[in-house]
Amino acid sequence: MLMLLAFGLLLQENVAKIKDENLTDGSSLPQVQFYSYGKINLPEEHIPYFFHNNQQLAAACKRDHNCPYKKYLKKSRACWGYEKSCKPENRFGYPVCDYAEAGWASTIEEAQRVFWNQADFGYVKERMDEVKTYCKPKAVGDSSLQCSRYLQYCRATNLYIDLRSPKRTHERFNEDFFKKGQIGGHCDMDTTNFLAEGQRKSPLQSWFAELQTYTELNSRPMEDGSCDVVVDKLTYFMKFDAGVNMYHHFCDFANLYITQHMINSFSTDVNIVMWDTSAYGYGDLFSETWKAFTDYEIVHLKSYDSKRVCFKEAVFTLLPRMRYGLFYNTPLISGCHGTGLFRAFSQHVLHRLNVTQEGPKDGKIRVTILARSTEYRKILNQNELANALKTLSLFEVQIVNYKYKELDFKEQLKITQNSDIFIGMHGAGLTHLLFLPDWAVIFELYNCEDERCYLDLARLRGVHYITWEKKDKVFPQDEGHHPTLGKHPKFTNYSFGVEEFVHLVLLAADHVSQHSKWPFRRKHDEF
Repeated sequence: MLMLLAFGLLLQENVAKIKDENLTDGSSLPQVQFYSYGKINLPEEHIPYFFHNNQQLAAACKRDHNCPYKKYLKKSRACWGYEKSCKPENRFGYPVCDYAEAGWASTIEEAQRVFWNQADFGYVKERMDEVKTYCKPKAVGDSSLQCSRYLQYCRATNLYIDLRSPKRTHERFNEDFFKKGQIGGHCDMDTTNFLAEGQRKSPLQSWFAELQTYTELNSRPMEDGSCDVVVDKLTYFMKFDAGVNMYHHFCDFANLYITQHMINSFSTDVNIVMWDTSAYGYGDLFSETWKAFTDYEIVHLKSYDSKRVCFKEAVFTLLPRMRYGLFYNTPLISGCHGTGLFRAFSQHVLHRLNVTQEGPKDGKIRVTILARSTEYRKILNQNELANALKTLSLFEVQIVNYKYKELDFKEQLKITQNSDIFIGMHGAGLTHLLFLPDWAVIFELYNCEDERCYLDLARLRGVHYITWEKKDKVFPQDEGHHPTLGKHPKFTNYSFGVEEFVHLVLLAADHVSQHSKWPFRRKHDEF
């Protein structure tokens, strides 16, 4: 049974009521609003794409005199890119490639296709096309189980889970947590093909370990009294990466957003269950972000212990460290940048958290320098660098320290979104580049010989990236001392040549001023 479209129940009830009153054309409809459109709560740019994939709601809006979104219905061909009817010219976006990297592509056009499939809505399409039904319902009201390849994503209806005697240990992802009969549904199971998808069995790469004992039950658990608890709301099961590291944790959020596209639902009236087989809690420095996805607190799996729980609709989300997944260590073709997927993700989170753009400012470039409180990778002369920029009237400069105990995450995002140039040392804080405005430049002051990490993330988001290049103008405090690996560039602190720093920031400012979305575009010779 496919999940009802977002808000579908409410809409269908109202449409049915109208039909019962024999109102057959728009002119006969009562002058009352029959849908709570505020529940859509999407960025303005996304609304035509939402209606394209929710035609029933679009038709209702067209008939409803009180629908505030009528103007968006004129863009009915707008599509994200994964829809079967989507034409290339109507896609949300398409990457730009400056050259075709040998071994990946022979033409610019081929390079664009490769990058789109690796990291844009083409990636979503590939995952959707992989989905197969492994447990087919025998009749209406039965269970079902559908999964993508390697069980990286799964979707279940009428799912039964027996947590009466959980084997909780120190392991967050115990691969032998369930025995036969403790997880399953009443459906016709294709066990042979299902178990053949275990090649990538790994905690943060697949759901195979959790679902390998999925059992074809003899009766419907929701009807035979087997359920101590029935969860009616759509439930997302997620396995979280490190909640104290922004780079790793935002792989969780990004994959949840991609999963929402796969099921065509952006509703926040959902449960999110943290799949964790340990008895421990979870440290989350970015918990405010969950408000973009759910109206409720995150549920720990252990909260269901001692019960048999049945979920009417469950989704096992895409995972944060999948091989060839997004965005952890994703192999990407060089020379391409700007995915609609990551731009949409950025817009979605900022909109849901009510973080707005308060500029830009005519005649000013807003520069944010990110300080570090950690032992290593500090900018030893950051005040000197900032003061050098302040001597130029073009720049409005601030030094910030994103200490989670002193500055809540939403305030951090507000600063980031209102920065035109964002500067920082290599580290997870640079993940903030996801939430820079489109015209911004991310300046990784020194990459500590980890050249691809934030360069590739900037390419996904579509913001311009620069880093320090002249090694004779950067001055490490010492050779660096890794606890076990010896000398290492990530385990020391740095000073930088002031003149070269100002030169690079001026180049970044020039890029900002020339960007097509910068409202105060200037000629090159004005800098």
